[in-house]
Amino acid sequence: MIDPAPFPAPSPAPAAPGPTLFPHLTEADQTQLSEALQELLAHGSILGSEKSQSALYHWSRQNFDLLRQTAALIGLETAILHEDRLVQALPRVPSLQLNLTKDATIIWLALWYVADQCWRDEGQPSARLTVGELNGVLKDTLLPDLNGLPPQGRLREILRQAARYHLIHFHPTEPFEESGIEVLQTIRRVIPFQDLADWTETAARFHRDPDSALETENENETDSDSDSDNSSEDTQS
Repeated sequence: MIDPAPFPAPSPAPAAPGPTLFPHLTEADQTQLSEALQELLAHGSILGSEKSQSALYHWSRQNFDLLRQTAALIGLETAILHEDRLVQALPRVPSLQLNLTKDATIIWLALWYVADQCWRDEGQPSARLTVGELNGVLKDTLLPDLNGLPPQGRLREILRQAARYHLIHFHPTEPFEESGIEVLQTIRRVIPFQDLADWTETAARFHRDPDSALETENENETDSDSDSDNSSEDTQS
């Protein structure tokens, strides 16, 4: 007698899909939301004027309430500036804030000053200058009693840091003094002076106390392996 063939083992039931944080969003929208949050954390803003970020900016604009509420969960206050075509986030928790060193603070103050002169006083649509012109602002306007300018290598690092945080476009070249800088509108909220008098009062601190350090609020999370030898940045959350 031949034994009957054994019944095949039943196939395991397919696993139920796990819960998602945003079940009402399509997969494409979840991907866009993730990319937008990463961009805001890494660089502080989404620049709609940049070709590579135009699509992400338009998605963020169309879904801004979702982006704003989600960013708030991780300590970011988000705003959309339609005229400047950008989405910008500022940190509201200490772990995401950046403590600048004195030399970086001085450079950022000088960048704000140049931009304010171009935008407010001269009515220019953009604020462009060279590294040589920036050095002139540092020496003649911000710190006329300054004994020496930051070394070229250090200045390059500070400008690259500002570019990484979308405060400027930086175009290094040789000679270094001819390198191009374009100050972006994002600097208005990162260094939120109301007017030149407000800026002057802050800049005066460096005249009264050459050893003073100014803590400047940055719009994004610090980078743990950047500028580690020269900055006093907080660690990442």
